[in-house]
Amino acid sequence: MRIPHNEPLGSAASEAPERRCILTGAHGSRDDLVRLAISPEGLVLPDALARAPGRGAWIGVSRGDLETAIAKGKLKSGLARAFKGAELTIPTDLPERIEAALRRAFTDRLGLEMKTGRLLVGSDRIAENARGGAVEWLAHASDAGEDGSRKLDQAWRVGLDEEGSGRQGITLPLDRAALSVALGRDNVVHLALTDRDAAARLEVPLGRLLRYLGLAEASEQAIGDDAAEPAASMSATN
Repeated sequence: MRIPHNEPLGSAASEAPERRCILTGAHGSRDDLVRLAISPEGLVLPDALARAPGRGAWIGVSRGDLETAIAKGKLKSGLARAFKGAELTIPTDLPERIEAALRRAFTDRLGLEMKTGRLLVGSDRIAENARGGAVEWLAHASDAGEDGSRKLDQAWRVGLDEEGSGRQGITLPLDRAALSVALGRDNVVHLALTDRDAAARLEVPLGRLLRYLGLAEASEQAIGDDAAEPAASMSATN
């Protein structure tokens, strides 16, 4: 049976270890939350790949909610508990740093998949593979033309034998200029992956970015409806 496209692939998300958001107390997969780490100087920094050594703190809120938490002092108190009272410095531009780190993690993943030959660019090439049923994941730049996106979406549905389903590619939170710079190509407007495992790898950094930007529905992934509600119990793990 074909795995649904542009939806969580496999069971990796459900099997990933759970972490607790220090701002809401809500639990979620570590793939769904963003990790914060501290430098040797005590500077709080985003750890977009969740690989930095030492203890970490996790957040599962949008950028807007984070900015509110910072203004109200909730992030400072949550971090103090998570890092056991260590001397910390929260950069004034932490929300911007997190967004930049998440965007970079996503575009770096795109670049890696392109080097393997699994990432396709160019409308004609994507359309040919889509009609042949070889496309596992389809996406469009935020400023892509509706007509071009619609034609590729249709070709994809034809290849999947899902005409009339309404299935369509994801509109990314990056425009063609950003995608072109990230991939070192001219005028990158549409992208497709031909490998299911590659699509699964890409879903993690893309999902984190979309959730942080408040666009989780675009990938049909969300931390949960209660993620924005405060909770009395807050903790963090590595």
